[in-house]
Amino acid sequence: MKTINKISFQDIESIPQLIKDFLNHKIEGFEESTFSLDHFKKQIHLKQNSFTMDQRNILADTLERQLADLKLSSKQKGNLEDLRLPNTFTITTGHQLNLFSGPVFFVYKILQTIKTCSYLKENFPDFNFVPVYWMASEDHDFAEINHFKTETNFYEINEKSGGAVGRIEITDTFFISEFEKEFKDFVFGTELILMLKEAYKAGNTLTQAIQILVNRLFSEFGLLILDGDSKELKHQIKETFKDELLNFNLHKNSKEKVDFLTKKYGKVQVNPREINLFYLSETRDRIDFDGKNYIIVDKNIQFTEEEILNELENSPEKFSPNALMRPVYQETVLPNLAYIGGNAEIMYWLELKDYFTKLNIPFPVLIPRNSMLFLKEKTLGKIEKLDLKIEDFFQNFTTITNNKILKDNAILELLNQQENLLITQFSELKNIAETTEKSFGNMVKAEEVRQLKSFKRMKKRLLHAEKIKQSELLERLENLFLDVNPSGNWQERVYNFSVFFADHGYSWLETCLEEMQIEESKLIIVAI
Repeated sequence: MKTINKISFQDIESIPQLIKDFLNHKIEGFEESTFSLDHFKKQIHLKQNSFTMDQRNILADTLERQLADLKLSSKQKGNLEDLRLPNTFTITTGHQLNLFSGPVFFVYKILQTIKTCSYLKENFPDFNFVPVYWMASEDHDFAEINHFKTETNFYEINEKSGGAVGRIEITDTFFISEFEKEFKDFVFGTELILMLKEAYKAGNTLTQAIQILVNRLFSEFGLLILDGDSKELKHQIKETFKDELLNFNLHKNSKEKVDFLTKKYGKVQVNPREINLFYLSETRDRIDFDGKNYIIVDKNIQFTEEEILNELENSPEKFSPNALMRPVYQETVLPNLAYIGGNAEIMYWLELKDYFTKLNIPFPVLIPRNSMLFLKEKTLGKIEKLDLKIEDFFQNFTTITNNKILKDNAILELLNQQENLLITQFSELKNIAETTEKSFGNMVKAEEVRQLKSFKRMKKRLLHAEKIKQSELLERLENLFLDVNPSGNWQERVYNFSVFFADHGYSWLETCLEEMQIEESKLIIVAI
């Protein structure tokens, strides 16, 4: 395996403009929220002064309980001990509990978190940096996480859903036998099958399954796995939840940023609600306020103000943050310096800057995660043979294809010449026409538009004719695009990590880690 290209996010058309502007320090107020050693130095100082020893001990105790059934590496044990020290900080990423980790970018974001900790230790040797994976175990959209895809198959698990997905117990293990059929003959197929069977054993919860899987993959790197579905951790954020119930402060204090981002970029990733909390019972349901009582939406449950505050005081574990409140919860209970996430995640974190200021919680450095693409040498050879660049597959590929089909086309060249001549002739004619009666000048302009439309129609028909004539080339281009972008999407958002692990095992993880960028957000393309 060798890296053949690293493309900056700035040069990729489909990367949201908001992300590009954030990375280029073009959004006022976020200049110090980007990756730099100076910004990390400031974050260390801010977090040192805002995170107490009691919080450290609660965090370490909670992690020890949550990880008690796992076989921890010496590096993980050392990181757990270090969390109790005032010179230790975390770098965090988070993700849903997708079946067998879901799309492969799950692996990339964790490896980038691990490598960022190593980088910071090299530059700040007097401090310790611990990589943390935050499990989104309280999400309730089971259909979003109950599947994964390989090159040839789609795997799915069926369970009763509606509550926090992490609490779902596994009963359906049919997908394991199907997975075994696909991977039993691969070099590291047996390893993958054992991973799957161990993690998704009947009776395990989905939280336990992901803990087992992630620990199997990343324990030697020192990664700690944290479940936010915890009474001890939620006890620390009770006052923020209380404030949310009484004063709707997340909605109020994010309004200015939301309005700004909406005006400049068209929309925000997640719109804040008046109350950004759910209530956990056997299901997870939104909390609403009707002006008098607190209503649990879709349930026959309601609370007076006094009752819901008593419920929060006595049972904080029953209150669950939504996507916008979760970052606040995370930064409250972790000595965290930076969050590494996908573009969509980073975009909704940006909405929260003023709310963090209101709560007096340091707003972390935000790092859009790297993307990776693994391509076979055969595919790269086809790209080269067609005189294309890998960058072409991340631009508007329809335009790339059309240009390829019409390359060196004599008719198109003649049409362009005549069209340019027409434009020149009408330019001269319009100048003279404007000196005469107004309606004549308008007629000349209208005639120019009509004739130029004819050229546009001729080019369109020419392209259609050439696509029929060059159908074989068109098919090769379309198939090549799908080799690079399976199902028309980025590879990392479609395939599961097993596609790559099956042939290369843990050395594939090492390659990903080695090639991962730290200081810049890039698409890294590796030949296999």
